[in-house]
Amino acid sequence: MSSIVCTPPVPAPDERARELHDRARGALLGLAVGDALGAPAENMKPSEIRARWGRITGYVTDRPAGTDDTEYAIFSGLLLARHGSALTPAHVEAAWHEWIADRAEGPFKGAGFSERGTLENLRRGLAAPISAQHRHAWSDGLAMRAAPFGVFAAGRPAEAARLVAVDGSVSHEGEGIYGGQAVAAGVAAAMAGAPPTAVVAAALAVIPDDSWTARSLRRAVSVAHGGERAVRSAVVIGGYPWTDLAPEAVALAFGAYAAADGDFRDAVLTAVNMGRDADTTAAVAGALAGATRGEAAIPPEWGAAIGPVRGSCLPSMAGHHVLEVAELLVPAAPDQTEPPPTRSAFLPTGPHLDPADLIPTEPRPTETAFLPTEPHPPAPALLPTEPHPPAPAFLPTEPPPPAPGPLPTESGGGRARARGSRGRSPLGAGCGEGLR
Repeated sequence: MSSIVCTPPVPAPDERARELHDRARGALLGLAVGDALGAPAENMKPSEIRARWGRITGYVTDRPAGTDDTEYAIFSGLLLARHGSALTPAHVEAAWHEWIADRAEGPFKGAGFSERGTLENLRRGLAAPISAQHRHAWSDGLAMRAAPFGVFAAGRPAEAARLVAVDGSVSHEGEGIYGGQAVAAGVAAAMAGAPPTAVVAAALAVIPDDSWTARSLRRAVSVAHGGERAVRSAVVIGGYPWTDLAPEAVALAFGAYAAADGDFRDAVLTAVNMGRDADTTAAVAGALAGATRGEAAIPPEWGAAIGPVRGSCLPSMAGHHVLEVAELLVPAAPDQTEPPPTRSAFLPTGPHLDPADLIPTEPRPTETAFLPTEPHPPAPALLPTEPHPPAPAFLPTEPPPPAPGPLPTESGGGRARARGSRGRSPLGAGCGEGLR
């Protein structure tokens, strides 16, 4: 009898489903909040941020809004809701044509450099993976839209990494793919209740140990106890102009998340105040922390400011909300006390997206397939079966790599250079202030 008394009770299926639903909303709303908080600080140095605002502790604009990070996350989330685990590169390529390449573009013309290169290749008739062969295939453009894959494959980091690589095959290669896989796997682990150390381990387990992304991520986490200055110094290559490098942005995001021990407010603000590609790093940190702590961890005034996206980058996404995607990927439990937002509130009024197209065309795994069999499974249960580096491997084993090769010849830093060696887009604000 004593052994029965000491055994923790296993939550009922409905309780586990409610928890998963809350984490899904936290992950995707956290992404959008981080994106909106970080957008004004994009491509800035910490010293420039301090000179302008002091320390950023909340929104610094009157109308905070997400950038291309949020719009592309919605794009990938809707695509995933349509196809589920059966997603193929052909599905992704068709969606790029249907929702972006074959349509009239908004004023920001599809977003940043990696997206531009992809669209130009698709319009030339090139198919995946050749469509991903452009000069910015290493960017964080996949990492910024990776969170929905972790939400969908909750508790299955390897599956999340597989699916996001399918998405990325149209637009990214190499380190650009690894960055997306690390984010998707980390969110998948957090969705199942993993603590931050296991979230980081899950991210590292799905990417090559000797990749630039893995080395940068290990360096960031190993010094996270020292705060944002230590994380930034360990990852950023001084003088390198591009701020949207996947190895850098993903490492900064995980470093901010680890420094905050998964706390949402601290993780996102740490990422924002480090500057560089601040909208993306804060979006990723927000997705990780939102999945870890759930929607309630997001300050209400921050979450309330997030509305349907404006379609500044992707006109076909105008009117959609990140919470719509969360509801499609992880539906609410049957006894949900607060009704989720209705899809009609988010769906565009034009004919370009039929609501029926957003429903998966094949059965998805049941809710319980995503859930652990006990309240908080030990970290190894969340990781792939192949071995991953033990804890000491988080310490850097070699000095930071030198600045890679000759600098790109396009004018630009991070996204597009219009001032200094970093960049503000000459095209103006709206979908982020720079090009990815």
